[in-house]
Amino acid sequence: MPEAPPVRRQLVGAAEVAAALRRRAPLRLLLARPGALDPASRAAVARAAAAGVPVRRVTTNDLRRMCRVDPPQPLLGLLGPDPGADAATLLAARGAAWLLAGVSYPGNAGFAIRTAEVSGADAIFLDAALGARGRKQALRASMHAERFFPVRWAKAEAVLETARRAGRRVLAVEDSGRRAPWELDLMGPVLFVIGGEGRGIPAPVLRRCDDTIRIPMAGFVPSYNLQAALAAVAVERLRQERKRKPTTARGGRTGAR
Repeated sequence: MPEAPPVRRQLVGAAEVAAALRRRAPLRLLLARPGALDPASRAAVARAAAAGVPVRRVTTNDLRRMCRVDPPQPLLGLLGPDPGADAATLLAARGAAWLLAGVSYPGNAGFAIRTAEVSGADAIFLDAALGARGRKQALRASMHAERFFPVRWAKAEAVLETARRAGRRVLAVEDSGRRAPWELDLMGPVLFVIGGEGRGIPAPVLRRCDDTIRIPMAGFVPSYNLQAALAAVAVERLRQERKRKPTTARGGRTGAR
């Protein structure tokens, strides 16, 4: 049977990729530098392609940017959630998910998508008045993170309904909140909601949230960029997660991307 639930992990080199394919792990993408592949790596690429795993040709610089070991290997597999899964499946997972309600600028949307992926979210949903061109610009700004995890354009109300059916808490990130991120338990299956650049979270959406987080501010400008607010909450969730479940990783590039 396939592994479940899918966990984000990088598979470095032919041996790890081949082992994942043998156990039918959810290998979502294979990055390969064709001119540098040894016979074992070429065999792993062929087996992955036969199994329907997308194989993308990349450069040494691409691998250096993505790989969590140094020097980077010529073959890198990405294990994780299915970017093509539907909303019900995504919100039934047990991690964090994000909803951007009313974002207007493609750059902000793109940076938020990238931040959500970096923090290990299950998915990000965007209720945004962006046409095809705006969405394309947003995905470009995200470094095309949609290749690695689910990005969905959907109405906020529908996302909230699906999140409730899945048993998720819904936490807003808004100036009207009274508690900082570190004063709340951010663990478990949570849908975090952030509003647009001008008006914040629409009132009907805010009323459906279980609690509201306020990011502390000390300057004259009245609010953070939405991506900065997302990052502050995402990092605090990771801090709480690692405090409860200490990591044994040491050295290398395992703690940064």
